[in-house]
Amino acid sequence: MDESDFLKDLKNCELCEHKCGVNRLEGELGVCRMTMPVVASATLHPAPPESYTVFMAGCNYRCLNCQNWIISQYPDNGIRQRGYEDPKELAKECIYQLDSWSAKNMAADRIFFSGGEATIHLPYIEKVVEEARKINPDTKVNFDTNGYLTEKSLNRVLDFTTSITYDLKAYHDEVHRALTGASSDPVLRNAEYIGRYAKEKLWEYRILVIPRINEDEIKPLAEFIADIDPSLSVCFLAFRPNFILENHSGADRVLMDKCVTIAKDSGLESAYWSGYADIPGCSIDAASELKENYTKESAHLAGSYAFYKGCHTHPRNCAQCNSNQDCGIKRYIPRIST
Repeated sequence: MDESDFLKDLKNCELCEHKCGVNRLEGELGVCRMTMPVVASATLHPAPPESYTVFMAGCNYRCLNCQNWIISQYPDNGIRQRGYEDPKELAKECIYQLDSWSAKNMAADRIFFSGGEATIHLPYIEKVVEEARKINPDTKVNFDTNGYLTEKSLNRVLDFTTSITYDLKAYHDEVHRALTGASSDPVLRNAEYIGRYAKEKLWEYRILVIPRINEDEIKPLAEFIADIDPSLSVCFLAFRPNFILENHSGADRVLMDKCVTIAKDSGLESAYWSGYADIPGCSIDAASELKENYTKESAHLAGSYAFYKGCHTHPRNCAQCNSNQDCGIKRYIPRIST
């Protein structure tokens, strides 16, 4: 890839399924509201797969539950990030860190791109990987994604990755929209493609379990994955109160054990849970104003959290929302962090 044009895709950005078509290099803003790629932070990280993790700022979702809201809701929250960095210099940093004693001590063996959402910065990441492999051709790369990428972008990701960690929020479109502001259809399509045709790349599917909001999604998601391939790995993550859901109850151990049981009863051979469980909280009353906008109680509840923080479009649909460039969700600063 030539140094002068590696960001050419940002001139008519259609990297994710929002397909905004904006010229980010000229400052035009799509749903993610990002122009040039911005590095939020980078650090050695012990979570599997152990890595030197590069967190990219910005996201094409507006998830109510985001634990990385400081990164994902950039630039609207006003919290400073590292900024744009020369891909060659970032590649040198990654290789240097992976060669360090600390990396070897924790068995960190790859660069891990996360966020936010890495997809919105795909050309930049490709360039960093290209430069890293000039230094060490055997450099491993993990790509962490919410799955809302085009088929073309997915194929590009599969071309350079060693492993992929893949988040699934909900099976039913209405619940997925209420949580994220985007459709589940492309996410399920891409999840199925990886599971069927690039199984060797999948580290695991990850499903955050949020009481009362997506706990009824666990069974259809488990059955969906088992139908693709029963040997595919699934990690259930215990929700802890964060961002818009800062006061919502965390997942307890009973619920997390139940998720693993559901997964195994659905035919999955590799399912486990991780995270901090049993964090107390409470739940709001669903907004009566939205009663006709949602059919599922869980989606109604999630949509209500968004409604009370200024979301105007229901069912949630960030791409079609007239306020997507002046979003109360993206500007929100929680009082509680867990």
